[in-house]
Amino acid sequence: MADSTYPADPLVTTSGDDGTGDGTVPWGDEGRPTPEFPLPPGDAPVDLLVWDAPNVDATLAQVIGAKPTAANRPRYDAIARWLVDTAGDHDVEGAVFANVPPVAAHGMRGWVEAVRAIGFAVFARPKRQDGDDVDLDMLAHVRHRARSGRLARLVVASGDGRNFLAPLEQLAQSGVEVTVISFFEVAGYAAESPHLRFLDLEEVPGAFLQPLDRTRLDSLPDDGAWLRPTRSLREAAAG
Repeated sequence: MADSTYPADPLVTTSGDDGTGDGTVPWGDEGRPTPEFPLPPGDAPVDLLVWDAPNVDATLAQVIGAKPTAANRPRYDAIARWLVDTAGDHDVEGAVFANVPPVAAHGMRGWVEAVRAIGFAVFARPKRQDGDDVDLDMLAHVRHRARSGRLARLVVASGDGRNFLAPLEQLAQSGVEVTVISFFEVAGYAAESPHLRFLDLEEVPGAFLQPLDRTRLDSLPDDGAWLRPTRSLREAAAG
């Protein structure tokens, strides 16, 4: 049911092929919790960043060929600074979406509080089975903010084109500037879209303490480059 305080929903698809087969865009807001906090007061345009923590961690592991550590994970303070610096006189909001496995709840508490202290809201969903993901929660939050009429720019940190491509392109075509930040190796859906902007996460100033151990195929040296295996032949053969 639409919120009567908002204007008519600008994000309704009635025709066209968006990958769902029936012309509807899977925004995921049915039965999803709406934010318990309002937008900043006033009517200034809003720049919103939504961060898919499970996906960023998984795709970083894929890119560097190893489990991420504190030394090579992105710095949320640098991401926040970049968002503010590029927002001009717009209001800004950042939200990090995370899965919390029951066995990891105690250990993740410090990380959650550190992220909140930087200025991000955190949406945490229990991870009890494989299907417990946060993508639809992210989309529900984006749609809720878009319906306010104040959303000017959306930044999505995720390499998941399956769930995000159609909704983000629809939002971009409604007039919102949409940027995807992820890794070139995994976010072809954004880099190739005529409607979305793409920024490699490593290009955000200060996002990483040191350069990642990766070779980008979109910026190879003229003489080529070696890409080392991520595991040995014996490990691969053993399954």
